[in-house]
Amino acid sequence: MLTRAINVPELPSTELLIGGHWVEAATRNRFTTLNPATEESIADISQAGGADIDAAVASARDALKRGPWSALTGAQRGRILNRLAAIMRERFDELALLESVDCGKPLAATRRMDLPAAIDCLEYFAGWADKISGEVVPTRHDALTYVHRVPVGVVAVIVPWNFPLMNAVWKIAPALACGCTVVLKPAELTPLSALWLGQAALDAGLPAGVLNIVPGFGSDAGAALVGHPGIDKISFTGSPQTGRFIMRTAAEHITRIGLELGGKSPSVVFADADLDAAVRQTASGAFFNAGQVCSAATRIIVEDSVHDAFVEKLVERASGLRLGDPLDAGTTMGPLISGKQMAQVLRYIDAGRDAGATIDFGGHRGGKTGYFVEPTIFTGVTGDMRIAREEIFGPVLSVLRFRDEDEALSLANGTDYSLAAAIWTRDINRAHQMSDLLNAGTVWINTYGPTDARLPWGGMGGQSGIGRDLGRGALDNYTEQKAVWLQMSDNRAAAIRSA
Repeated sequence: MLTRAINVPELPSTELLIGGHWVEAATRNRFTTLNPATEESIADISQAGGADIDAAVASARDALKRGPWSALTGAQRGRILNRLAAIMRERFDELALLESVDCGKPLAATRRMDLPAAIDCLEYFAGWADKISGEVVPTRHDALTYVHRVPVGVVAVIVPWNFPLMNAVWKIAPALACGCTVVLKPAELTPLSALWLGQAALDAGLPAGVLNIVPGFGSDAGAALVGHPGIDKISFTGSPQTGRFIMRTAAEHITRIGLELGGKSPSVVFADADLDAAVRQTASGAFFNAGQVCSAATRIIVEDSVHDAFVEKLVERASGLRLGDPLDAGTTMGPLISGKQMAQVLRYIDAGRDAGATIDFGGHRGGKTGYFVEPTIFTGVTGDMRIAREEIFGPVLSVLRFRDEDEALSLANGTDYSLAAAIWTRDINRAHQMSDLLNAGTVWINTYGPTDARLPWGGMGGQSGIGRDLGRGALDNYTEQKAVWLQMSDNRAAAIRSA
């Protein structure tokens, strides 16, 4: 059912992966995924509904309790994850092309960031699989008391469309390393790499039912999944609106949740900064993936004395970006994911204009085919404007002025988001002091945007969510601590009594 006119690799299936088998949805319904650069159909995908979610959860539960997964050692689980990473390396070009076409992301960016990050994450957590240990806690002489970690159970993983493969692996890798089983619902706009990953996992030796893939819509498959009594943990990345729905729904069964939500990340540029580096990295942080990044550098807060010079360099940088076919080597910015997203971004541009901000560059749709929006730079922005406070999720950045550190900090912390922030300065004392005071789960100093599987990732509450992906702390998401008390004879006490 693939539209072969679109140059994408053959998928293993366009059906659901449940219990180790590719199956048609119970309703036989299908939906179409489009190439956002051309608006053409790529594939018709089986659409999961409530009955399919029931089957996927039951399959994951059976694999957890009665299947071979529960009998494997950590070392064996780690070897499977490493084999999956090796398959991704061997078929790197194929997977990069598939992700690029489905997301509209430039192929060069997918090859440079998305796939290497996903592979590295798999290998990192594969290394943890046999090192998830407990501890002996001495409490009394007549008892052996210890704590060990057990898998949290069946995990619902729901990921967005901006980094579909990378975000899926960020959650699946630690969950599987810890011995959990997974039901993955990819975004309906970008399901292809998840289907590819499902088959690759089977090829790597993952037992049937350990990873189930159920593409579908949030209102149907997603709602059924987060409200399912058989789910032990929900791990979600997406919008604050959906995050609030998940929290309310999960409360019914008191299901554990982890939410990585939105961002409105500030990049604070002091007068003593390396302006060329700040412009280069900040522009990349704002316009990478057409601004469809939760940690995008959407608020640039610049000291008065260098404001004009910074903006001039920023406009020059933006003017060098080339919108176009994601598969063209010369393309540096692709389209937005959908017509709906494009319309929303254009409405925000209108709102900024109406509020009195000045467009120094961009501000329009790019071309007539595909969901392109020009990189857009606003100046004259104040902290109370919508474009400075709300997550746009497009290539739109706002430049704000500040006079001193106190004003810079007030502007930087002046939203409900807390995901990431950056500081540009040569003053190391200022950098450390500001990093302590910024309300952000990640603070970059004299750079913007790098992440690593070894470091935790997440917000500090508010509309950026709760919990952390990545790093050693991610193991806490997918394990429970079990205390064991073994009563023994107290020969020491008896000897004291008889003395």
